[in-house]
Amino acid sequence: MSRSIFFAHANGFPSATYGKLFAAMAPEFDVDFLEQHAHDPRFPVDDNWNALVDELIHHLEQRSEPVWGVGHSLGGLLHYHAALRRPEYYRGVVMLDSPVLTFADQLFIRAAKRFGFIDRITPAGRTLGRREVFGDAQEAFEYFSGKTLFRGFDPDCLRAYVEHGLRPAAQGLQLRFDPATEISIYRSIPHTSPGRPQQLHVPLAVVRGRASRVVLPHHVRLVRRVPRGEYLTVPGGHMFPLERPQDTASLLRQLFQRWQQHSPDKEGA
Repeated sequence: MSRSIFFAHANGFPSATYGKLFAAMAPEFDVDFLEQHAHDPRFPVDDNWNALVDELIHHLEQRSEPVWGVGHSLGGLLHYHAALRRPEYYRGVVMLDSPVLTFADQLFIRAAKRFGFIDRITPAGRTLGRREVFGDAQEAFEYFSGKTLFRGFDPDCLRAYVEHGLRPAAQGLQLRFDPATEISIYRSIPHTSPGRPQQLHVPLAVVRGRASRVVLPHHVRLVRRVPRGEYLTVPGGHMFPLERPQDTASLLRQLFQRWQQHSPDKEGA
């Protein structure tokens, strides 16, 4: 069994926020990640996330073996695009509440960018004006606890977000993930793809939180066109990896074990 996982986080949530999920994957798996995507000046946010995919590939090509690519939301789509471009770096890809966009989705996104309503169809509009500064960690914890997005978080994951999602500042604590970068990522969501789903050469699983409205039925139909694609559902919403980290780890472990058992390398051994 390959032990290497490369995790990519959701927009605005530094990877250390997922520490409880990573710990639950041990000792069978080693989880590697970038602390924050889109913050390396060599790979600035650009339209269609091309540079962000370049950033991910840059780190994967330095590894000694292919990885299990796991991504939440933003991270899932980055892994999907990277696997279409460089499948040799992957054993499989898992998109946690991250949709494989259809051609119709892409046309709609392109129109939204062109005619100026992209903020209405992505979370960018809700991110504008978000509070960035807090007096201390307790104030931040209480603030986030009252927000709908965080309400279902595992308490340890919420504490991890407060610990790793904020940094010291003159006024107390400030968001570590640059809000302007977060908005830019939403506004540049891809309206193109480096390939068609049928061209993906590695196993793909799209896992949807049952209460989420991100992965829709037409996305599921597209996943079924992937030669080794599958669709799974789990309890929770869009943030289910941080709401149910141990259950998510169990699902990933079972998925990788099954994929490994049915891998072409194993069958040809």
